[in-house]
Amino acid sequence: MAACVTQRLRPHLAKLTFVSRNLHCSTVDQSCGPWRVKHGLPVNPSMHGPLTDLPDWTFADGRPAPPMKRQLLRKEKNKELARRVVMLSKEIDHGIEKWEARQREKKQEEEAKQLNKLQPKGGFLPRTPK
Repeated sequence: MAACVTQRLRPHLAKLTFVSRNLHCSTVDQSCGPWRVKHGLPVNPSMHGPLTDLPDWTFADGRPAPPMKRQLLRKEKNKELARRVVMLSKEIDHGIEKWEARQREKKQEEEAKQLNKLQPKGGFLPRTPK
């Protein structure tokens, strides 16, 4: 039975396969990814914003709701990212300081070499044109 159906639908399936090769559907294209990036918005709208950052509900008397599990995970992830940024920034600053110190040492060594060079005797002075 299945063979009979595929034989009847074979020409139509070939057309569908041809058409589907030309269709490109991705979530980024569907949600206007390039436009969102151009306007300073995240590609994925559910990454951050009021719908993800604010609580889903509050108590009737105005007390805030306890934070949700995903909200706590997101907050911890952001803290870890901030710690990493600070650590890498300190490493870069330390590297720059070491490089500057090395450059100062090289300059001092070069100056010391210039001072310790043998000096020509007093009779050897360059002549000035008259």
